[in-house]
Amino acid sequence: MRPAVFLDRDDTLIANRELTAHTPHPGDLCDPALVRLLPGVAEGLAALHRAGFALVVVSNQGSVARGVCTIEQVEACNRRMRELARTEAGIEFDGVYYCPYHPRGTVPPFKAEHHWRKPAPGMFLAAAADLGLDLSRSWLIGDAQRDADAAIAAGIDRARCIIIPADAPDFLAAAALVFSCGGERELHRER
Repeated sequence: MRPAVFLDRDDTLIANRELTAHTPHPGDLCDPALVRLLPGVAEGLAALHRAGFALVVVSNQGSVARGVCTIEQVEACNRRMRELARTEAGIEFDGVYYCPYHPRGTVPPFKAEHHWRKPAPGMFLAAAADLGLDLSRSWLIGDAQRDADAAIAAGIDRARCIIIPADAPDFLAAAALVFSCGGERELHRER
């Protein structure tokens, strides 16, 4: 079983807040034409991939439950993100998981709480089961406390949860932190 780096999507890998700030629904990115990797993401993903980590995206997408985006739009944005990761970083994500549920939603059947919705650990646990991942040796890079809370609830050590500041995202520095805290040594021992 190999370790993973679990990755939040919006404002961790791709720009969201700044692109949607002046729309009727700030924070809800529904147009794949707007999807772009944040600075440092391509380089950081490539380095983590070369080190042997599984790379797994875990993203709340409650905009579906609130009727702002459709499942198809979320999946189109995810496809565009995968395409950019492939062309700019030379990597494939091992998995992309998202939760379309929200307890204050209006669209059935998504207007409910769900065990995949962060801070619940469902997406992490599903990915670990699907991909054969070792959660005790995995990491999280996200932009909100709920990302870390979900990772910790899934069994990832609090010290392996990196929160990038939303006002100054620096994914490359977060990836470097994984290596400086022993992530790379651990993988080299395994080989």
